[in-house]
Amino acid sequence: MGKEDKRLHIIQAAERLFAHRRFHEITLSEIASLAAVGKGTIYQYFEDKDDLFFQAATRGFDELCDLLRRKVPEQAPFEEQLLDACVHVGAFFEHRRPLFRMMQSEDARMLCSKGRMRERWIANRVRLVEALAEIVRKGVAERKVRADVPAEVLAEFLLGMLRTRTYKLEDAPEATRGYGLVTDLFYNGAAARA
Repeated sequence: MGKEDKRLHIIQAAERLFAHRRFHEITLSEIASLAAVGKGTIYQYFEDKDDLFFQAATRGFDELCDLLRRKVPEQAPFEEQLLDACVHVGAFFEHRRPLFRMMQSEDARMLCSKGRMRERWIANRVRLVEALAEIVRKGVAERKVRADVPAEVLAEFLLGMLRTRTYKLEDAPEATRGYGLVTDLFYNGAAARA
């Protein structure tokens, strides 16, 4: 197994453990055991458990940005790009729920942190927001999205709606779980229709 493969294998083992237990309940020894590596091997790739958790969570940003780049057709109309982005980001949140939870947990922790790790976290988060903001800018250029709110702010709102859909609508009727509802609320608002 190559060096990068081993690192990824360790991250995946940690992700599986964090899916069912809290950060403080998991030891590096358990992660090493699940990854089938020695505990010392973990230290070849990560400073400590915090660093492992951080790197696993930031890997989620990499995956999401790559997903948007590969799956959202660049030349498609704005509405199609918006729906595709919502479908792919939402599906990632649903199917990678442990990683999604890790990202949410780390996001909350980084709000209270200072220093280099927080800066790295923010830089990764900004990349995801910027990827969605590019789609929003297309809507602004086509005069389908309001221009008085920065595209990055609208992208943050969209991410918030997708997070809410993942957490709160899991058991809701299909009509209220679809991504069409998210794009409709984002695009048209929640005002009552005549």
